Amino acid sequence: MTKVQEKEKLTDIMSKFISLVSYKLPKDVENKLKELKEEETNPLAKIIYETMEENQKLAYELKRPSCQDTGVLQFFVKCGENFPLIGQLESVLRNSVYKSTQETPLRHNSVETFDEYNTGENIGKGTPSIFWEIEEDSDKVEIYTYMAGGGCTLPGMATVLMPGEGYEGVVKFVLDRMTSYGLNACPPLLVGVGIGTSVETAAMNSKMALMRPVGSKNPNENAAKMEQLLEDGINAIGLGPQGLKGSKSLMGVNVVNTARHPSTIGVAINTGCWSHRRGKITFDSNLNYEIDTHEGVKL
Repeated sequence: MTKVQEKEKLTDIMSKFISLVSYKLPKDVENKLKELKEEETNPLAKIIYETMEENQKLAYELKRPSCQDTGVLQFFVKCGENFPLIGQLESVLRNSVYKSTQETPLRHNSVETFDEYNTGENIGKGTPSIFWEIEEDSDKVEIYTYMAGGGCTLPGMATVLMPGEGYEGVVKFVLDRMTSYGLNACPPLLVGVGIGTSVETAAMNSKMALMRPVGSKNPNENAAKMEQLLEDGINAIGLGPQGLKGSKSLMGVNVVNTARHPSTIGVAINTGCWSHRRGKITFDSNLNYEIDTHEGVKL
């Protein structure tokens, strides 16, 4: 294939993958929602879980988005230095968002700031968001695709704590945010907590935490302990599905941490709603692909 043909093929596959993410939840999220439904004792909460399950079934059958807010597309790219379309990948992802917007369809969610107009294309200045990591001696590309809806974005916040506040300060920050804004994000939630030096490193860590599977554990023993303690504490609030009360508030808490300056503790929170629409697809140099997050699907 020529470079142009390769670019067209990759754009077509990615637009179909974006569509898939819009109407089919990843297997870990599906399994957790079923588990929460079985454990729930509140009658209204149980009905809501059953409605969510029916919603997902119809979305898949009709190939239509499971939530009307299809979010702002975000891509987390780990690209090998020898991947043949590394230079074209950004335009491929933008074009695939536009193509999927027309064909799925997706809602037009890109509003140009200050000028205050909707582009009508679901792409704009800086949207979709594309975050890069380059991998040495590789010809593959790994792409996490995420639909960041308005509701699940609202609780997002980052700050820098004085070192004396310690990890107790991290817990207080997260709980304060969840008790004030958690309702807006359509529970049960996946809560991503990022810890680092500054607001931008913590914020990126918290978003990458949402790409981790539900039920996964941080490899650091102390971080994993914080995940469990936060999960127990937020569940005790009893938000329930859609914030209408229930035995659980969460699908889980994922912490991603990087080394920090000794004088600061950067901390951030991001949340994924019950319809946590993310997917991972990996391409080799011949554009053969594998989908890790969804079972039994073909593009």
